[in-house]
Amino acid sequence: MKQVVHNLRSGRIELIEVPTPRLRAGFLLIKTRCSLVSAGTERMVIEFGEKSLVDKARSRPDLVRQALEKARQEGWLTTLEMALNRLDQPMPLGYSSAGEVVEVGEGVEDFQVGQRVACGGGGYAVHAEYALIPKNLVVRVPETVDDESAAFTTLGAIGMHAFRLTGAQVGSYVAVIGMGLVGFMAALVARAAGCEVAALELDCWRSGLAERMGFVAVHPDRALELTPSFTRGRGFDAVIIAADTPSSQPVELAAAIARSRATIVAAGAVGQTLPRKPYYEKELFFVNSRSYGPGRYDPAYEESGTDYPIDYVRWTEGRNLEAFIRLLEIGRIDVKPLITHRFPIEQAEKAYSLIANKQGEPFLGVLFTYAKDTAPCVSVQLPQLPAQSRAKRISSPVRLGVIGAGNFASLVLLPLLKRTRGAELRGLASAGGMKAQVLGRKYGFLYATSDFEEIMADGEIDAVFILTRHHLHAQQTIRALGAGKHVFCEKPLALNEDELALVRGALDSQGETESEVGQPQRPLLMVGFNRRFAPFVQELKTFLEPRHQPALISYRVNAGYLPRSHWVHDPQQGGGRLIGEVCHFLDTVVFLLGELPLTVEARALPDENWYREDNLLLRFGFPDGSIGVITYLANGDRAFPKERLELFCGGKVAVLEDFRRLELVCQGRRRVKWSWLRQDKGHVAEVRAFLRAISETGIPPIPYPHIFGVTRAILAARRALHSGKEEPIGYSDLG
Repeated sequence: MKQVVHNLRSGRIELIEVPTPRLRAGFLLIKTRCSLVSAGTERMVIEFGEKSLVDKARSRPDLVRQALEKARQEGWLTTLEMALNRLDQPMPLGYSSAGEVVEVGEGVEDFQVGQRVACGGGGYAVHAEYALIPKNLVVRVPETVDDESAAFTTLGAIGMHAFRLTGAQVGSYVAVIGMGLVGFMAALVARAAGCEVAALELDCWRSGLAERMGFVAVHPDRALELTPSFTRGRGFDAVIIAADTPSSQPVELAAAIARSRATIVAAGAVGQTLPRKPYYEKELFFVNSRSYGPGRYDPAYEESGTDYPIDYVRWTEGRNLEAFIRLLEIGRIDVKPLITHRFPIEQAEKAYSLIANKQGEPFLGVLFTYAKDTAPCVSVQLPQLPAQSRAKRISSPVRLGVIGAGNFASLVLLPLLKRTRGAELRGLASAGGMKAQVLGRKYGFLYATSDFEEIMADGEIDAVFILTRHHLHAQQTIRALGAGKHVFCEKPLALNEDELALVRGALDSQGETESEVGQPQRPLLMVGFNRRFAPFVQELKTFLEPRHQPALISYRVNAGYLPRSHWVHDPQQGGGRLIGEVCHFLDTVVFLLGELPLTVEARALPDENWYREDNLLLRFGFPDGSIGVITYLANGDRAFPKERLELFCGGKVAVLEDFRRLELVCQGRRRVKWSWLRQDKGHVAEVRAFLRAISETGIPPIPYPHIFGVTRAILAARRALHSGKEEPIGYSDLG
């Protein structure tokens, strides 16, 4: 299918062929008939992309400060590479569309295949021939509302929510500053609600359009002159600012024309330096409008489909979408006069040239139209890189399939795999499809797909990298092992004991099989415990051996705060940070000591409705009396180094500081080593070890007792956290 994406690094708009998104529970697959370009928002994104790297930095000093801090901690090369890769990420454009339901996901009621619907949501209702939309952001479209009008629904909901925030009632005087699409939507909703509306607009063409649509429209310079006569000397009851400017002039103007105790709502991206005198003297209320309404930016509402009770939240973003459609249906709002241009999706570049004002032509409502005869396609072939630019190949490269194209894949693993000798990148899968296509093309994969089963069924693929969200790891690992593939699964391997047992059973069921000379005889399993492969950790291991006394290892992790709504905290998707992240650090301790812990105690700071069991102190007891203490904290400052490991054993002391500095002290001698330009947390070495195991040794790079034992120990730590007691850790059933 065709989709419009924007590259932040180059500023280019591209129309690309991507796999159709894969249906999932709680979502609907929609065949797009019409989508609306949000000229203000999308132009802002495009203008940022067209800036040079220096200008980008100047426009986002907050990100520059973050990059400098990251460089100080992790090294300049690491930071530069990650920043450039992040800028190379494709950005899907669009968030307001209309189409037809072609598939209904599990758990979705009240929708049927063939129904016409309006769709909303950034990242969902994109400019693409097909879109995967969560059920709370889809509303039915009655027969009397055409597709073009329905495509305005999300913008209409934005204007409607801004109007609701004003508290205006029938007969109220409402001023709208800035007559872009959001401004017109707010003005139309306010008029439909029985308010007297004045439009304040700098552009003569848009001001004239407002007048032709029946509004009183003036230049902002004449607003003070208009106010007494329009409002009968009282001032405006409400002012909606829908302008797009870094200047604070709109908030100053709003205060000047508002009556005492009026409400001013900012629905556009404007400067917000509020002049104290008028806001104080009039006791004005200033509110920032959060897009379409309650539910916006809440994953439980938008992704998981959990609706808010109507008795307590009357107007959610979904119900705002419904209300706007209803106003279109009964004729209280007509958006047809706002449509200035229609482009087939194939002419996307021309459309964005228009809204970038490169043609000097007035515009407002710009619509994309779509062919009716396109069919879903879960896989696309990718253009291949020239032979001289591809990585050098050994005689028998390991052919790889990758499932997952999130941040870890795009920023860390895929760049690494591309430059790894002995790896041939064959298939890349992601449920959304778009990222698989863009990243697959960038890194030289043969094809991209939205169906991971295509990777499993590809007989040319030797090994699968599983880089998806945590709840999918166990089932996809089992499926890949069953398909006879070697598996690299990013941590964690499993979220519970049942999953762990099923993975172990799947591995054990792969008996001896025929193979070529030098090839392992059954599929290998590896988990992404990369830190044990880091050069400094390897050197620390050598320093510690031979070990004749118990050791005490203290590993402190300044992980940083994650919002409670983040998917990692979700028990179903992420399993929590203890399961999903602390396993890394326990594996490092296990590697250094060479044995698995027998007991665990766990304590956590009170969450106080801010954290989610991610301020932790864990104490692991080992067979020889060694102790491993892991302190994992979310309540620190990210400017402080993230990781520090201290080891004391038999007259030896070692300190590893954030994989940049290693200090070794023994017999009065002190050695300090630095990694000046980059952190090396072992990702390169772990991938090389995995590929070497497949092509040469047949020996798992991480012993299976460690892979399964560390996971078992972390699950026991969760039990200990909830029981408040020391918990034993058993391994007998793991072999």
